[in-house]
Amino acid sequence: MTPTDAERDALDAVIEEARARFVPGAGPVFTAAVVMGDTRLALCANEVAETCDPSRHAEVAVIAAAARAQGGTDLSGATLVASMQPCEMCLAAMRWAGIDRLVFAMTQERAPAFFHFPGLGIADFARASGDAFDWHGGSGAGRLAHIYQGDA
Repeated sequence: MTPTDAERDALDAVIEEARARFVPGAGPVFTAAVVMGDTRLALCANEVAETCDPSRHAEVAVIAAAARAQGGTDLSGATLVASMQPCEMCLAAMRWAGIDRLVFAMTQERAPAFFHFPGLGIADFARASGDAFDWHGGSGAGRLAHIYQGDA
């Protein structure tokens, strides 16, 4: 899958938002956006700490914001753009919303500590969904290494 210009622009915004929100020693921050065609519907950061809700990952928050912006829960034709490869829960939320494209920066291979099913990669989840979504990952990962890998 080749990301569109709008998806690449959203990925740049997501990466810059994660970098801007990152505070060394405070833990990683995750950010995500939803793009519909050429329009970015929403961009959010994870809300886990603020809400004391372990399900409020950036992807879940942005899917909810995009659904509100669209006035319904069907986001068919949209793209989820994330600073980190979405976890298993976020992939399920993406599919429940009908999102069929995914673009992300940091990959599971580069930052495995964030995944609770390490034996399953993104290709496994795509196959398990009957290839219901296309994905592109890894672009811009180096710009986030200091957050997710502790390299800097």
